[in-house]
Amino acid sequence: MSGFIKKVIRNRFMLLMILPGTIWFLIFAYLPMFGTVLAFKDFRISPDGFFASVFNSEWVGFKNFEYLFTTNDAYIITRNTILYNLAFIILGLVIAVGFAIMLSELVNKRTAKVYQTGMFLPHFLSWVIISYFAFTFLSVDKGTLNQIITYFGGEPISWYSEAKYWPFIIIFVGIWKGVGYNSVIYLAAITGIDKSYYEAAVIDGASKWKQVRYITIPLLKPLMIILTILAIGGIFRSDFGLFYQLPKDSGALYPVTNVIDTFVYRGLINMGDIGMSTAAGLYQSFVGLVLILVANYIVRKIEKDHAIF
Repeated sequence: MSGFIKKVIRNRFMLLMILPGTIWFLIFAYLPMFGTVLAFKDFRISPDGFFASVFNSEWVGFKNFEYLFTTNDAYIITRNTILYNLAFIILGLVIAVGFAIMLSELVNKRTAKVYQTGMFLPHFLSWVIISYFAFTFLSVDKGTLNQIITYFGGEPISWYSEAKYWPFIIIFVGIWKGVGYNSVIYLAAITGIDKSYYEAAVIDGASKWKQVRYITIPLLKPLMIILTILAIGGIFRSDFGLFYQLPKDSGALYPVTNVIDTFVYRGLINMGDIGMSTAAGLYQSFVGLVLILVANYIVRKIEKDHAIF
């Protein structure tokens, strides 16, 4: 025990540095786990406070989950959530790695910093701002795209009532917003690669493409696998702002923009069903955990050193 106290005293400054982050996680990540019990209750608000409401609410077993899965929109929201996330994972990986490699090849470092900043900037923009940017392009009357279409003799398109265009719009905007962040991660990994590998390849007469193919990509593979596994864990979660703010919550677009998160939000707003909303969140977390375990198991069987655990 005395040895433990001595270690705490010796590392007191380091422990103080991580204390705010630890408190943040306890308050916002671990304490809310108590609320998962609402997924199995018919939650009713009590005048005696939140905890009284939780303990006095009736247990209903899996009825909240039954409602979630038996609704007419269950197939649509599940399909949309999975397919969009698969597109984001696959395209995001390819584009982010591609941009990172191109940035690493820029000789002028100041130019590289400018491009890097420009790509990273959308990550910090809120979906409210991005939705208004998109509206300037997609507005029926004064949108940039419709002005270009009519200039060449075409008919203006009512973008916010034509569902067939929105899978491409959502994927494009989602990739555009997130690719900069992932590119920076891969670029940091590329800069950490030993330069002697490339010098030896140049001596052997390897072209830039062969250097990328046989040096850069293989050395990036562990990071690519880890980030992909973590992304698979969130395949049942969606960026709420992308699917709610960007299409302006247009009812005509629900068949292609309604995902689990927006469905739960609308259910909570319209019906106040906290139990169903909690059940959906628990369902997403459970499926995400299972997918991470399965993906990690497959990676461990194929290439053990690249698995997370």
